[in-house]
Amino acid sequence: MTDVQTATPQEAFELLMAGNQRFVTGEPAHPNQDAARRAATAPAQRPFAVLFGCSDSRLAAEIIFDRGLGDLFVVRTAGHVTGNEVLGSIEYGAAVLDCPLVVVLGHDSCGAVGAARAALEDGTTPAGYIRDVVERVTPSVLAARAAGYEKPEEILAEHVRNTVDLLLDRSRILAERVEAGQAAVVGLCYRLADGTAQVVAARGLDVPVALSA
Repeated sequence: MTDVQTATPQEAFELLMAGNQRFVTGEPAHPNQDAARRAATAPAQRPFAVLFGCSDSRLAAEIIFDRGLGDLFVVRTAGHVTGNEVLGSIEYGAAVLDCPLVVVLGHDSCGAVGAARAALEDGTTPAGYIRDVVERVTPSVLAARAAGYEKPEEILAEHVRNTVDLLLDRSRILAERVEAGQAAVVGLCYRLADGTAQVVAARGLDVPVALSA
């Protein structure tokens, strides 16, 4: 069994995907969710992955990857859009907590992606700060169209890939850790209906990558 305290990027990825497989098949192990784990993690944390995902209520990371207390350092925003505080949180997980894996998690039927598509098609934009979220997703929708992608799952995959690239472009800390083999960044697209997570981007890992979700 892999020791999560010393897991390599590849081992961390395999741990995460094994948990997703248990969730999909309806056989979760619910690891690290008891009183003993609560007591063990109280003094300090050592998660094996940073999970940067959408805030959607159906995307609860510890559930869909069948993990427990202290396993995942979770950062979530609507449409998994980034800002300085998000980048700082991810860098903290990667550099200070020494997580060997950073995951960008998107999902089908994403409201932020749908709103960005609507804004481009008919000019409909939401009010308040929701508009800022939509504007940050729009470049991904435009990139998807430029690449000839029209299906919702293709646009979602492009948004996840763009987010992975943005993290590595803007965070020197993260890019250097990937270059040194200390960490990997993976983009996953999650299907709400069946619970599966599919790899659409991988930096620092040699794993099969799908063009769309």
